[in-house]
Amino acid sequence: MRRATTRMACGFAAALSLGFAALPALAQETGSRIDGADTAWMIAATALVLMMTIPGLALFYCGMVRKKNVLATMAQSVACTALCSLLWFAIGYTLSFIGDAPWLGTFGRLFLRGIDMEATSAFAPTIPELLYVVYQMAFAIFTVALIAGAVADRMRFSAFLWFAAGWLIFVYVPIVHWVWGGGFLASAGALDFAGGTVVQLNAGVAGLIAAYVLGKRHGYGSDNFAPHDLSLAVIGMGMLWIGWLGFAGGSALGANARAAFAITATHLAASAGALTWMLLEWWTRRKPSVLGLITGAVAGLATITPASGFVLPWHGVIIGVIGGAICFWACTWLKVRLGYDDSLDVFGVHGIGGAAGTILTGVFAVAALSVSPDSPEGSSGLLEGNARQVLIQLYAVIAVLVWSGALSYVLLKAIEFFLPLRVTEQHEIEGLDLTQHGEALR
Repeated sequence: MRRATTRMACGFAAALSLGFAALPALAQETGSRIDGADTAWMIAATALVLMMTIPGLALFYCGMVRKKNVLATMAQSVACTALCSLLWFAIGYTLSFIGDAPWLGTFGRLFLRGIDMEATSAFAPTIPELLYVVYQMAFAIFTVALIAGAVADRMRFSAFLWFAAGWLIFVYVPIVHWVWGGGFLASAGALDFAGGTVVQLNAGVAGLIAAYVLGKRHGYGSDNFAPHDLSLAVIGMGMLWIGWLGFAGGSALGANARAAFAITATHLAASAGALTWMLLEWWTRRKPSVLGLITGAVAGLATITPASGFVLPWHGVIIGVIGGAICFWACTWLKVRLGYDDSLDVFGVHGIGGAAGTILTGVFAVAALSVSPDSPEGSSGLLEGNARQVLIQLYAVIAVLVWSGALSYVLLKAIEFFLPLRVTEQHEIEGLDLTQHGEALR
């Protein structure tokens, strides 16, 4: 027994002495398809997407709430990161990307079983499958955390955790499979490069439903709800903008020209969205606010998301202008008409922007940029004579809207049956930092 232990220890030490330099040789011997450049880029893109939630979204959201709710708002982003990571590892990935059934995946990768150093995914054949798992995990985290902005200032932390867990499994995972995992929307030919339906529209609709179910904040329409510290929101927006380059460019799943096109279109759309919102606000309110400028940038990012890898740079500018304008309309006129209290305009920016961008993808998609192993001729849009693509995109929008809206409502009502969804009026007045977490900024 002692000799066996000694041999094992010596073997382990020898392996360590070889270092990671031995890994390329191992890959070469086994005929692995893993590409070093693609892997390096996707590691960077994964870090950028994770940065979008912590600290990007945490800072963006906390800068726009009142001082008494800053810590509670940040806590939601941090908790989403931890909770969604474990759920994605356990069950989310396998149900999203394993199997080719039209509605949901299988349990073939439950708890990531069967993934070794040479494993790759059919959806990302040139990078390790485990890296693809973590990249998609970062998307799941961000999507769930987005919803928190719609219910800021009033949702109980315990209820939010239950909702986040249930929503990831029952709403997000099926839609990921439909669109990216070989489900029925993918089979129908729906185009969504980086998450217009899966992330933006999905989270925006859930946020709208949650805002309606929870009701308006105490004092909404009469009290002062001015942001606590817009400088934090600006820093958070900057991190979102930079992280979005990994969000879009990483969706090419490799270090290639398509990633460069996606990054360029994304950056230009954000710039166009910011300036469009600024000019509209300058025209209607006589002053361009910092809040409007950063919101317009995020609107441009949300709108270009589904189209980013399918369009040319100048298309990105047009989509950004449209996104900035339509989201401005949604956050000013539509919100007032419908009478909902979406605290940080999740639906107006991400829901409306995601839906608009998904439909615009059907207009501007360029066949030469949408070539894939499954579609060697690419998917063209309306400008290239394929009007049918617009109808397919609209079909995807309706499917996601109905599923996300209905399941979000059912989930919230089920949670409400067991515990209150929102804090008491007194706790809301005192602030969620103190009443939910026992802490407060001084």
